[in-house]
Amino acid sequence: MAPKTWKNIERKIARFFGAERNPLSGGNGGHSRSDSLHERLFIEVKYRVSHSAVTLWRDTAEKAKKEDKIPVVCLSEKGKQGFWVMCHSEDLTAVANQRIEAKKGGE
Repeated sequence: MAPKTWKNIERKIARFFGAERNPLSGGNGGHSRSDSLHERLFIEVKYRVSHSAVTLWRDTAEKAKKEDKIPVVCLSEKGKQGFWVMCHSEDLTAVANQRIEAKKGGE
């Protein structure tokens, strides 16, 4: 029997971060409730037909492409500290490098 697609996605994402998929995520294995066995990252994978945040990212990506820029969506909640940064996996290193450069410049 072939592994389920969602298991393949969990495996691919875990490997992206240098880890292996947690074969018994959800607490059944006793290791971690994370979808990976990464030592420092708790990775939760959601495999769906669509996500509203991804729809927003795609719209942003179209606009960014016209300006030859990397699309980044930032999500913030009213009255809460900080925010979430969303980018495509292929752009993660470039986005992280831009953050490092901003910190060197004193933000």
